[in-house]
Amino acid sequence: MPTHAYTQNSSYTIHTKIIMTIIKGKKIVLKSHFDGLPKVSDFEIVEETINPIKNGEILVQAEYLSVDPYMRSRAATLSLGSTLFGGQVAKVVDSKNPRYPIGVYLFGYFGWRTHSIVNPEEMDSKPYVLPDFGNLPRSLAIGAVGMPGNTAYFGLLEICQPKAGETLVVSGAAGAVGSLVGQIAKLKGLKTIGIAGSDDKCEWLTQKLGFDHAINYKTTNVGEELKKVAPNGVDCYFDNIGGELSATIIQNMNSFGRIAVCGSISVYNKKVEEYPKIPDMQKLFNWKQLRMEGFIVNRWANRWMEGLSQMLEWIKQGHIKYEETVTTGFENMPTAFIEMLTGKNFGKAVIKV
Repeated sequence: MPTHAYTQNSSYTIHTKIIMTIIKGKKIVLKSHFDGLPKVSDFEIVEETINPIKNGEILVQAEYLSVDPYMRSRAATLSLGSTLFGGQVAKVVDSKNPRYPIGVYLFGYFGWRTHSIVNPEEMDSKPYVLPDFGNLPRSLAIGAVGMPGNTAYFGLLEICQPKAGETLVVSGAAGAVGSLVGQIAKLKGLKTIGIAGSDDKCEWLTQKLGFDHAINYKTTNVGEELKKVAPNGVDCYFDNIGGELSATIIQNMNSFGRIAVCGSISVYNKKVEEYPKIPDMQKLFNWKQLRMEGFIVNRWANRWMEGLSQMLEWIKQGHIKYEETVTTGFENMPTAFIEMLTGKNFGKAVIKV
């Protein structure tokens, strides 16, 4: 960004000298396509010089960056050397666009980079100015008051269409989306059962988030445990995991049950030939008249702020609790991504620059 120094000669003629401040940013690019679970060596940090902005453009500096399970599949579509895709909370530090003045904070899909120059009007998904979070951290804009929050909100309410008194099971319950799904279900009067991968996570779900029950799928026979904690069957299933676990849960569903398929993290790091063999479900779906529907949250792009406003209100009212696993340092983003894929995070995985 330019700064100006003024000098005056003996004839009182003013000369202007332009001093250009060179800004260096960093980005993380794909060095190798993933073979199974990603490795730190699959990524490369590249330094780049940030050029002056043009009319209509803004320069933003990242404050918080997000790592999410969908990025594992998205990376497979990228060419080597491409910047990884993802969302971030960023501050506008220079602007030639009146809709985005200097100093405001945005959410935008700017990728894995510390600084970004964009023309918001030319982006497929336009960045938006953050709502007033009050005393809450801005990192919520990549979590409970962002894409994961809306995924939980619309996925549960629109796909599962829960009714008070019903029973919900959510897999990946201790993650960014699952932990919110269960809490929204409780607000709607459902019995809520979470599936997670450790005793600590199960205790967190029941003791802090208010789930009725939590099952450690690594140490417990999920089918047998479901019969104990949901003796009247399951009405709604919010699926983040897929595979054999989901097959077991679906076999415990009631007639006219609804299944929202949000993800299938159990196979994200597997090759096709390693996918689990599960029972044929077609007869069960027919006999019990089950409905199973996959979704991507941008289906509700025209209602985006509705979801964010409701999630923010519930958090401010104390009805929804959030948890963040924060990693400090942009250079540690690949490690945070890998740890998120292996379930080491409680709630939302966040990188603080």
